Amino acid sequence: MVGRISFRWLALPSFIRGHFFHSTHQVIDNQTGIITRSSFLGTHSGHFKVLILVLIAIIFLVSLYFTMDFKKQRIHRRMNLGAPAEHNLVSEYHYGVVIDCGSSGSRVYLYYWPPHNGNRDELLRIKQLRNQRGTPVRMKINPGISTYSTNPSNASEYLKPLLDFAVEHIPKSKHKETPLYILATAGMRLLSKDKQDAILNDLRSDISKQYSFHFTPTHAEIITGKQEGVYSWIGVNYVLGRFDHSLQENPNPLSTEKPTESPRKKTVGALDMGGASAQIAFEVPKSTFVPKDLLSDVNLGCDSHETIHNYRVYVATFLGFGSNAAHHRYIEYVLKNKTLTYDKSSDALLDPCLPLEYHEKGSYKGQAYHMIGTGDYIQCKNNIQPLLNASVYCKSKPCSFNGVYQPSIGKNDEQFYGFSEYWYSMHDVLRIGGQYDAVKMAKAAKGFCSTRWNVLRRRHTQGLYPFADNHRLKYQCFKSAWMTTMLHEGFKFPASYHGLKSAQFIENKEVQWTLGAILYLTRFLPLREIQHNHLHSQYASSKSSYHFLMSYVSEMEFRVVFVICSVVVFAAIVLFFRRLRRMHRSSTYLSLWTQSPKSAVYSMELIPNEEQIPV
Repeated sequence: MVGRISFRWLALPSFIRGHFFHSTHQVIDNQTGIITRSSFLGTHSGHFKVLILVLIAIIFLVSLYFTMDFKKQRIHRRMNLGAPAEHNLVSEYHYGVVIDCGSSGSRVYLYYWPPHNGNRDELLRIKQLRNQRGTPVRMKINPGISTYSTNPSNASEYLKPLLDFAVEHIPKSKHKETPLYILATAGMRLLSKDKQDAILNDLRSDISKQYSFHFTPTHAEIITGKQEGVYSWIGVNYVLGRFDHSLQENPNPLSTEKPTESPRKKTVGALDMGGASAQIAFEVPKSTFVPKDLLSDVNLGCDSHETIHNYRVYVATFLGFGSNAAHHRYIEYVLKNKTLTYDKSSDALLDPCLPLEYHEKGSYKGQAYHMIGTGDYIQCKNNIQPLLNASVYCKSKPCSFNGVYQPSIGKNDEQFYGFSEYWYSMHDVLRIGGQYDAVKMAKAAKGFCSTRWNVLRRRHTQGLYPFADNHRLKYQCFKSAWMTTMLHEGFKFPASYHGLKSAQFIENKEVQWTLGAILYLTRFLPLREIQHNHLHSQYASSKSSYHFLMSYVSEMEFRVVFVICSVVVFAAIVLFFRRLRRMHRSSTYLSLWTQSPKSAVYSMELIPNEEQIPV
């Protein structure tokens, strides 16, 4: 008998078995005449099986990588509608979604911020998401969510377009960590408690099932007017950099009452007027008395024990004093008190708050009415004065209106910013948005109100009022009169006051109370990130190195490097086994392995004498 070393490979095709991996050798012992046949890398070689599987896996993974990555990028390009390249599938930014459920409609705002720098005294660097054209990424739907009070089970379906919009613009890999806040304002406040709960419960139960954003039951709520005012105040001061204490220009005397306290920048006040409510908020010194229900102690820092970002803010909200709600109250008041002049020839009431010769027919609480506009701005202001409820008893003096206490304001060294209706009334039609001037505002409003309705319509058709719709044209006269009445007769700003600016954008940044909301609601995230980075410093270091490297390597360059490395590894493995074959061929002696044949590189068997090949 002689030994036979055989190679049988069944997994690969015959052309591979015969030409690449099969290697048979015949060795004859001259003394004993024993013939030994050997096959390199036999069927029972576990190492060889691993090699083949590794090579197949490499080829499969490379193909899969390019195929899936191409599909992801194609989908991402289609969904993001021109979003900046930095907000791609591997974005290092964090994201947040805020839905403002207002009285007349709902809007979604998308925000993002880079990882926190680790300094406890610094806030998150939150910015509004923009597309490649530099336009803020946002969306609005009508009407307000409060209209679903009779059908609350459809409330979540109502918000679906806004939620789908957020899904399209935020990288999918970030959805689970992205907080979603649904914050309702004055429209929902006017509903009964049962109707409020029905709508909120529908949102809380359905949205988390359909979307993967970080959304807990507490993330859907009806915020108070006080909260809304504080958020507006936070938003404008954040955009202006007044919470950044690294530079100490414009020191705030309100924050330096103690010698041990470092000076801080002077903050500005905020005025906001929506459709249903109005708010005012400004910082007050500790020496100024403010009732608890009008005072908000705001701490924006990530550590509640630190006081560097503590602020004492006066905030008052007036439900029913928004521009639309005020107009509804105005109609009710003039119909009930018969304060408008009746014109027999036209069988209509003459309304100074409507544009000249504009006809409006409607009904209020079952009472039909027909009004014709006279376009008298001054008379309109006189007619709406009673809506301020200025005669209500003032318990703690001084008061603004409706019996609400308010510290004295209006010095020209005090800065205020007006948002929403303050901006719309000055900008959308009158085109004088920005620095407020009472004389200039009155002149522009008088001119608009006294213009015939057919002329206004023609101008609008010609594109002279690109920011205004038909509703704005009809009620601009009333809203401009209401805004200035609230400002001077309500909040007691002197007519000579020049410290007010109406704004929608400040330093090319859109300012909404939603910005203040996301900043306040995520204020503890830096602390969590600081703790996480402290526990995983080595990992963070390697990750930073990775991002530093990748910032200099484009995506296509990375792919090329990946393929080259794969080819090099493949070639190295092949060359290694070819070298083993050459070493085997040069050997004239084969030793019998003591290992189990199934785990050895060679397998051996004896050949009967009759099968021996003659020498």
